[in-house]
Amino acid sequence: MAVGMVGFRLTRTSAEGDGAHGGASLSRRIFLALAGVCVAACLLVSLASAYIYQRSVVEDASAGLRRECEAVSSTLNETARSGRSESAVLRGLDLGEVRATLVAKDGTVLYDSLVSASSLPNHRSRPEVAAALRDGSGSSERDSATVGYVSIYQAQRLDSGSVLRLSEDRDGIMRVIANDLWFVIGTVVVVVGVSWVVSRSLARRFVQPILAIDTASGNAVSPYEELDPLVRRLNEQQVELKARMDRIVDADVMRQEFTANVTHELKTPIASISGASELLRDGFVRPEDVRDFAGRIYDDAQRLSSLVSDILMLSKMDESERVGDQALFGEPQDVDLLSVAQDVVDRLKDRARKANVTLHVQGANVRVSGYPRLLDELVKNLCDNAIRYNRTGGSVHVFVLPVNGMPTLRVTDTGVGIAPEDQPKVFERFYRVDKSRSRASGGTGLGLAIVKHAAALHGATIDLESELGRGTTITVTFPGEDG
Repeated sequence: MAVGMVGFRLTRTSAEGDGAHGGASLSRRIFLALAGVCVAACLLVSLASAYIYQRSVVEDASAGLRRECEAVSSTLNETARSGRSESAVLRGLDLGEVRATLVAKDGTVLYDSLVSASSLPNHRSRPEVAAALRDGSGSSERDSATVGYVSIYQAQRLDSGSVLRLSEDRDGIMRVIANDLWFVIGTVVVVVGVSWVVSRSLARRFVQPILAIDTASGNAVSPYEELDPLVRRLNEQQVELKARMDRIVDADVMRQEFTANVTHELKTPIASISGASELLRDGFVRPEDVRDFAGRIYDDAQRLSSLVSDILMLSKMDESERVGDQALFGEPQDVDLLSVAQDVVDRLKDRARKANVTLHVQGANVRVSGYPRLLDELVKNLCDNAIRYNRTGGSVHVFVLPVNGMPTLRVTDTGVGIAPEDQPKVFERFYRVDKSRSRASGGTGLGLAIVKHAAALHGATIDLESELGRGTTITVTFPGEDG
């Protein structure tokens, strides 16, 4: 199975406005932010300008009205000495849009240039009039919410004790804004249009370096400081992805090799059983050879049984490691490792005797928290392997001892040994150093693979020492009580 490396390159941008899947357009976001800020700035500037303009107009009008009030007061004081009525003098003055009101000491309105004096209420409580009566002059401003004007008042006390009040209306802040409303609207429209053009240009400029990021190599460089965490994470994910793909490729190769090996290992005994059975069925076997043919069938059947058992055991271990659940082997128990080794040696003594190999076990009672069946398989396969690859007259020694506080199992043989280049591979499935010897002695090629997985499930480590022609020592070290 060919598995291609997976990488990706950013190829589209929301700046194109094409409705990219999964998020809002970058240009739209920039536009909304830019337009929002600009419109808000326009409105604030317009309000501030209107306010400043209106206050400037009011202050200028108030200053002019004060000067005019002083001049008219001076005229009234001079004419009063000649005996002319103050009201009569005011009627003869042309004050334009300025409203003149003459108020007696008690607040009674004596004259008003716009309306009949009798229709007006007492003015003594008006701020500007009260200030003029008290201090000689006064001023005030009053906003009209209904008509949008600001009324400016200036009052001056006359020599006669009466008060002259002049007033003038000026546009209020809202009327100033209303007068400039179309200008403000036009400015906002222009700002929004410019913001749209600028935002699209900025979006393209911002996105172009992002589109150039190529994470396929796992060494992408961030174009912006703000994107450093994202690009770093993408690089890490790419490295992880490559590692996963490598593992998938390795697993696929192992699966293919395992399938081919299982098929080959099954076909050989099945073909032997089928051939011998066919000869027996058809009567081509001499009576004196029937026992020999039956023995061949039995041996191949036992080999098939061992192979199937080992395959099932490995499959169970693989499943346990894959799902991270060791409950497939039951609950862990406190196991005496020396007792397990002694039981295995007792079961294999006949096999060792037939191979002319002596089998010994010694050590101390050390306990391991684990699964009795897996520990039995581990010890059995180590011993079985040591017997199978031993020389005639050789020996196998099994030691169980605590080493540095950790339970340790060591199996030493005087067999053929393993070449240095073969040592890293002996724990692989169906790997045989001496294929002819293994098949002749009924080996399945899965023993040490089972040992490796059983040790891993117990958190144990395996150490292999071997020398060609001198033998092999395999040490399995289990975690101590603190491990």
